[in-house]
Amino acid sequence: MKHRWFWIIAVAALAMGLAYVAFSARGVPADVVQVRSGPLLRSLRFSARVATLSRVDVGSTITGRVAQVLVDEGAAVRRGQKLVRLEPEELRAAVAQAAAAERQAQARLAGLRSTGRSAGTAALQQAEATLRAAQAELARQQQLVAQGFVSASRLDEARRAVEVAQAQQASARAQVQAIADSGTDVAQAQAQLALARAATQAARARLAQADILAPADARVLARHVEPGQIVQPGKALLGLALAGPTQLVAPVDERFLDQLQVGQAAIVVADAFPDRPFPARVLTIAPAIDAQRGAVEVKLALQQQAPAFLREDMTLSVDVATGRRERALVVPLGALRAPGAEGGAATGSVLVVADGVAHERKVSLGLRTLDAVEVTQGLAAGERVLLRGILAPGQKVRPAEVAWTPGSDRAGGGGRDDMGSMLGNLGR
Repeated sequence: MKHRWFWIIAVAALAMGLAYVAFSARGVPADVVQVRSGPLLRSLRFSARVATLSRVDVGSTITGRVAQVLVDEGAAVRRGQKLVRLEPEELRAAVAQAAAAERQAQARLAGLRSTGRSAGTAALQQAEATLRAAQAELARQQQLVAQGFVSASRLDEARRAVEVAQAQQASARAQVQAIADSGTDVAQAQAQLALARAATQAARARLAQADILAPADARVLARHVEPGQIVQPGKALLGLALAGPTQLVAPVDERFLDQLQVGQAAIVVADAFPDRPFPARVLTIAPAIDAQRGAVEVKLALQQQAPAFLREDMTLSVDVATGRRERALVVPLGALRAPGAEGGAATGSVLVVADGVAHERKVSLGLRTLDAVEVTQGLAAGERVLLRGILAPGQKVRPAEVAWTPGSDRAGGGGRDDMGSMLGNLGR
């Protein structure tokens, strides 16, 4: 009985060994792709937002009540167009009051130059005549006193009369000088007239400020005011985006900075309008990195007139072409093993299938995309390489060819989707 079980186990072991040998002779099943030559494009995808060159907040420079708001959000306005109108009645009254004060000052100046000068000249002539009469009376009194006909007290009275007449003449002459063109009264009247004119101009300027105008061609982004509100200086009533070239602004992960260059072409798509892509190009790359986000700000300029559906701060998907090969040997990243660098050049290795056996081959690498890599040395078109797995060099394999083209997710372990999701979230 024991010998029987021994032979049963021996036969089973022999069968298993023969099966293993047969299986080993057939090789391990493995997916392979064929090395092919063709164009290769590397692109970088990220999110951006729409931004104009400049935004301004428009407000009132005076305190007042809003009578009318003449524009709505989204409206395009021209330079000088009325946007908001304040109640003008009180300002108009102030203009009328200032204009009346100006006319009063002008009339005073005109009076000094006409009737004032005539009255001043007449007063001077009268004072001069009075002085001549007093001087004559003083001379006559002096003769009478000398002849003894009158007392000396009469002479003192005549002298005082002459002194009074001289003072009146001096006063009249000073008045005439004051109302001359270079006189003090005229200068004072002219200063009062200038002050009144300035007050009128200020009142008219304040009245003009009751109409709030667009500082330049722009589009209304926000409206913060309604009729009846009391507004004060410093409060924003409307937000405007000044007219100018539309730009796209995007924070891009600094890891991809080496791929970006000014002037690179890009295709832009809005999530809400996926069937209406439009071209752009990289305009500027910020010289500094945002340390908090680890991102660099990239600005893109549109290559044509901005589509009508674009809105300020709209989020867009941008695809920038960062590298291109018109003809290159390409293998999927899923076939690359042991990536590294030698002498400043990227290197790695692949398993090449020849006569049913996996052979390791060192390769030099060039342009790399999300799912493929260019091989510059080490492979030839038509050779078959194994996709990444647990196989080791020297193993026999039973290859199963996989259809693959650069840009598909069939090979490479789905890295394209993962990377695309990560890049797409950078700008959000």
